[in-house]
Amino acid sequence: MTQRIAQVERNTLETQIKINLNLDGTGKASFETGVPFLDHMLDQIARHGLIDMDIVSHGDLEIDDHHTVEDIGITLGQAFAKAVGDKKGLYRYGHAYVPLDEALSRVVIDFSGRPSLFYEVSYPRAMIGNFDVDLLKEFFQGFVNHAGVTLHIDNLKGVNAHHIAETVFKAFGRAIRMAITADERMAGIMPSTKGVL
Repeated sequence: MTQRIAQVERNTLETQIKINLNLDGTGKASFETGVPFLDHMLDQIARHGLIDMDIVSHGDLEIDDHHTVEDIGITLGQAFAKAVGDKKGLYRYGHAYVPLDEALSRVVIDFSGRPSLFYEVSYPRAMIGNFDVDLLKEFFQGFVNHAGVTLHIDNLKGVNAHHIAETVFKAFGRAIRMAITADERMAGIMPSTKGVL
């Protein structure tokens, strides 16, 4: 299998973002986003997805975190779309259930080429530290739109907002890891009856 890496840079009047991505890594990552809680969540994707990623972002954080969080989701989605290539030989589908104490979340992903997000996560409070939990959906929407995936995220139980968020991101990393794994029996074969994804 060829190296599945991507370097993507996205610049707008609101954010400037650079991402280096290696889908066949060991979970090494570095983040300079200016949003510490987001860095913590991104680290879950890298660690549990065995994906190497470096993300540097400069955004209009003096306004709030919204543009930075959403645009990192967009840029990460672009990087995944580039790195995953033509999708031949992939499992294509991935799923994971992840608990953290009282919290339990399920994530199911399909590298379908069709962007769709179904997000059923309720948080018991609006803020985790200084981070607005509404922005997590914006991150995933940006990712989905630009990675071209169908993504179902369901929090099944939980009372601690931090635990809920962490189970979502860990499950997301594990589901991606499954979906992008090479299936030896599908080597060189497109995992779709359409012949294209």
